Amino acid sequence: MIDKVNEFITWLDEVVWGIPLILVILLTGIYLTIRLKFLQFRHLGKALKYMVKKEEGGTGEVTSFGALCTALSATIGTGNIVGVATAIAAGGPGALFWMEIAAFFGMATKYAEGLLAIRYRTIDSEGHVLGGPFYYIENGMGKKWKWLAKTFAFFGAGVGLLGIGTFTQVNGISSAASNFFDPDGLHTVQIFGRDYTVATIVTCLVVTVCVALVIIGGIRRISKVSGFVVPFMAILYFLFAFIIIITHIPEIPGAIATVVKSAFTGSALAGGAMGTMIVAMQKGIARGIFSNEAGLGSAPIAAAAARTKEPARQGLVTMTGTFIDTIVICTMTGLCIVLAGSWNTGLKGVQITADAFQKGLPFSPEVSSFVLMICLVFFAFTTILGWNYYGERCLEYLSNRNRKAVTVYRWLYILAVFVGPYMTVEAVWSIADIFNALMALPNLIAIFALRKVIVSESKDYFTRIST
Repeated sequence: MIDKVNEFITWLDEVVWGIPLILVILLTGIYLTIRLKFLQFRHLGKALKYMVKKEEGGTGEVTSFGALCTALSATIGTGNIVGVATAIAAGGPGALFWMEIAAFFGMATKYAEGLLAIRYRTIDSEGHVLGGPFYYIENGMGKKWKWLAKTFAFFGAGVGLLGIGTFTQVNGISSAASNFFDPDGLHTVQIFGRDYTVATIVTCLVVTVCVALVIIGGIRRISKVSGFVVPFMAILYFLFAFIIIITHIPEIPGAIATVVKSAFTGSALAGGAMGTMIVAMQKGIARGIFSNEAGLGSAPIAAAAARTKEPARQGLVTMTGTFIDTIVICTMTGLCIVLAGSWNTGLKGVQITADAFQKGLPFSPEVSSFVLMICLVFFAFTTILGWNYYGERCLEYLSNRNRKAVTVYRWLYILAVFVGPYMTVEAVWSIADIFNALMALPNLIAIFALRKVIVSESKDYFTRIST
């Protein structure tokens, strides 16, 4: 029965993440890039400066940096470590190339999302900020499109509860802990007819308790925790990945050539059955979107809470999330995996990246595995926190701010974190991909419908700051 369910999930994943959706996401980013005159190149320096510089006189619940860290807490997760590995294992090194292409154009999409989040947000009498795709759909496109806003909110809550927010993250954490503490599976307990290591069960309990303690505090506590943990974990992972790359500099040109060549010729995986350019594109773009969330509509939920009065300014800050997440962190993960040749070893999930770290770092295998485990735990933990915030905001919109509904969702979320380790890796990632696609469609429709607002707001802002 379980095998049939997994087969159906895999089939549905391939359907929703087919060529049509890939083209829609890419074409949206390409269109915005052209209309905004390659804003990614021209204003990246300004965006990085705004990222850490407070704006005076803005209205909101958290600083722009706090909002970005909340968004990054949701994006920098297992997608950067496990997602990149699974994409390259399935589609070959060329998947990394398509991940980068999607990220480059996705920066324009992310900018548009951040801009619209501030442009159409609402602030109630208690100072509570309400914003995100559901509000720029309803307030920007009109009340007759409220059904589309509800659709986005429904799938957004689903992504948090059953996709990016819970199963994939805690599954990655428990797998990393088990691989480190009990790689041979010597100490196991049978649950649901399957054997799980004691390390998996203990890790699951600890993560669940920690998540519960933080998310009960709401956006301010999540923002505070993220503002400390996100920069720390990103720098830590960057340093260790950089060590692998710097100690293998002579091999870098060959690795890059392999990535580019494989992007257009495919790789002879599984006897050639999966080694096609289409698979490389599909896996690379799907995992790239999973990681940086450009086009999904998640980041603008956090961006809406930023203390700012300039939509375009927050759009620039939001855009840096894709740059940091994919063009920096995912690229380093991918290069480490290609350099080590770990992608074609038959390993799965986090084991691929663990193998790359063990081969690439000038430390013992135990130290390398421990480093990766710590990074993955931090990455995944903050993603769980960020997506709880997103999911609750979506449910607030769906339920007209019914606090009982939000409380029930919060406890269901904690329960999903608890059961996540007991699901198979393949099923977990396929479910996440499916919800990502269903969430992205309403958001992409809204971005296209409001394209003139995006362009005019941008033109006005950049004209003002240049005079």
